[in-house]
Amino acid sequence: MNQIESIGSPLLWGITIAVLIGLLALDFFITRRPHDVPMKEAVGWTVFYLALPVAFGLLLWPLYGGGPAVDFFTGWVVEKSLSVDNLFVFMLLLAAFAVPKELAQRVLLYGIIGALVLRGIFIALGAAVISAGSWAFLLFGGILLLTAVKVLREAGSHEEQSVSIDEMRSVRLMRRLMPVTSKYHGASLSIREKGRRVLTPMALVVVAVFMTDIVFAVDSVPAVYGVTDDPYIVFATNMFALLGLRALYFVLRNVLGKLRHLNYGLGIILAFIGVKLVLHWAHTVWPGLPEVPTPLSLLFIVVTLATVTTTSLLAERRDREKSDVHEVGAR
Repeated sequence: MNQIESIGSPLLWGITIAVLIGLLALDFFITRRPHDVPMKEAVGWTVFYLALPVAFGLLLWPLYGGGPAVDFFTGWVVEKSLSVDNLFVFMLLLAAFAVPKELAQRVLLYGIIGALVLRGIFIALGAAVISAGSWAFLLFGGILLLTAVKVLREAGSHEEQSVSIDEMRSVRLMRRLMPVTSKYHGASLSIREKGRRVLTPMALVVVAVFMTDIVFAVDSVPAVYGVTDDPYIVFATNMFALLGLRALYFVLRNVLGKLRHLNYGLGIILAFIGVKLVLHWAHTVWPGLPEVPTPLSLLFIVVTLATVTTTSLLAERRDREKSDVHEVGAR
């Protein structure tokens, strides 16, 4: 990890936040008319949102040096891989709430905005904790190691993941506070019915997505602080990783279920970064102990993601071939 003074000047923060607001406004404009997103549109926007962080990282290199640029790319790869796991949970929620296809992108947009707000809060809290002493790295490392164990245990479970709406505390609380209509009314969160204000199912799913955002923020912010302690780069990696999720969902929605080994990869990555943070803390106490350089971290993360993607696709093809053989034998 590179211990550096933050590159985030007030001007750079201002420009970044203005760009973020502009891109979110663009997303709201795109989703103003509910529609099921065709693959061509989803791929186009996904390419756009993948090109943005690449251009940003390449711009950092001549302006601030290779260190911040490599930190950004490494953090972005970590956050992007974790965000794919976010998409899988969003997919389960959209199915559980029976969200109409044409409203899915608006739900995802609300989820992204909630995630950005929460990440900003957690990033500020993380920076404050780190400034209090090197023990913060030990704390963050412990959080990631515990999370890695949880992710790997769930990945090893053969039970099919699902979401029970009635068991969600946030949903039960919302239903106590206000009545809820049985049908969706476009993208409206509430409507006036029989002279009183009532919630729509859209409001319930948005709250449910927001609650999952809190869980993911607890994991993802310590993970990227394992790459760099610069709050600006931490924020930039989260911003660029989250912005393209709406379009990426529609590209990957038919593939997410086939990435059966993804959680193994995420668990390994979280454990690796957790060990990296613990070693960083130990290095401040015992300078003779080694640290894990960021370029090596980037290589490890990329190789891990490539491996689990390949093994997932191979396993999927193997199962499909077995299914074809069984069908032929049954005829």
